[in-house]
Amino acid sequence: MKDYHINIFYSEEDGGYIADIPDLKDCSAFGETQEQALKEVLVGKEAWLKVAQAKKIIIPQPTYHPLIYQLK
Repeated sequence: MKDYHINIFYSEEDGGYIADIPDLKDCSAFGETQEQALKEVLVGKEAWLKVAQAKKIIIPQPTYHPLIYQLK
């Protein structure tokens, strides 16, 4: 099963880590550590999918691949 790609990066502006899921519009989270940001975005992903399902919004298939994986 293919899952959604998650980006995690440090934000000087926010003073912590941001995790986001590019395939799920506006699905992102903040954490003081990378691990905390990942944990929070996984909670956000489940909430995003649950709301989309309840509102009958089309749930996108995982398609995003960072540039590093596209170089072959």
